[in-house]
Amino acid sequence: MNSVLRRLAIAAACAIGAGTVAALAAGGGDLVVFDWSGYEDPLLHPAYTAEQGAEPTFAFFGDEEEAFQKMRAGFKADIAHPCSQSVVKWREAGMLQPLDTSRIAGWKDLNPGIMAMKDLATTADGKAWFMPFDWGNTALLYRTDNVTPDQAQSLRIFADPKFKGRVTIGDNVDDAYALASLVIGLKDWNKMTDAQFKDASAFLRDVHKNIRFYWTDDTDINQAFSGNEVDLAWGWNETFVTLKGQGVPIAMNRDTKEGLSTWVCGYVLMKDAPGDLDQAYDFLNAVNAPAVSDYLVKTFGYGHGNAAAMAAIDPKILAERGFDDLDKSLDKTLFQQPVAPELKQRMIAEFEKIKAGY
Repeated sequence: MNSVLRRLAIAAACAIGAGTVAALAAGGGDLVVFDWSGYEDPLLHPAYTAEQGAEPTFAFFGDEEEAFQKMRAGFKADIAHPCSQSVVKWREAGMLQPLDTSRIAGWKDLNPGIMAMKDLATTADGKAWFMPFDWGNTALLYRTDNVTPDQAQSLRIFADPKFKGRVTIGDNVDDAYALASLVIGLKDWNKMTDAQFKDASAFLRDVHKNIRFYWTDDTDINQAFSGNEVDLAWGWNETFVTLKGQGVPIAMNRDTKEGLSTWVCGYVLMKDAPGDLDQAYDFLNAVNAPAVSDYLVKTFGYGHGNAAAMAAIDPKILAERGFDDLDKSLDKTLFQQPVAPELKQRMIAEFEKIKAGY
């Protein structure tokens, strides 16, 4: 299929069915990257454009379950950008092909803690499936002109009736149950009992009573904060960094008494990738390049998978972004590690009921 017909086919596939999968971003090269909105930024893969003379074609999803179902229904991409908790599910569904690590420059420089996460990047047979790219926190964000620091010391503030209609959390089952797990005192969601699942879901139902809307991307949440539509959000580093830079009165409390959540996302190679493998590896090399670390940390507020490149960043910048002493928060962090498939499906089904008001 020539590139024009292929792009038309992708656009048609993105438009079919419900959900928030968006059509194509600027670019239109032969490589198709299925990604979160915002990651089409050319400065996250400058070496790819220089090598290929064109941007990749980007298609977007709102959450990983939506992406999973869309690809199961026949949507084709070369590369996708899931997070750690979904990789095992995608791999076991036969959707991925292993990475040839000899073709990825800087593979040895990837964050060793992430690479050691059970069942994530490398399986017992030595095959590699996932290249970590970005990692960060989901934590309490609040407007400092409407919420005091004393009020923002507990994640239970999300269910406080005083903030009815002034709360937003992501339309994202993983972040939602990370929040609820922390509130009930659970740091490892794979150890969740039936009783704890009920308690976590009950908290999310209480939060739902205060919800103004469930945000799906950074644009939603950034506009709501800057427009003074919400006081509280369960959100990511990028919102804090962006809005702080714009002068919006916002704070991010990574030290609430219940803690925070840490997520890791990265790139995978799809099993039925229709494009050129050389282009796919050019893209993987481009996003793992050391020069990308500085931009990702400063502009998005996220950590880069390339640990060696992260270590070369100005320590002052790392401190401002919360990356200077990660050990101090380990005991208060829920890592969004791979979730047992049965529990994940249960979370998905229950979160849909909660959002519908049941």
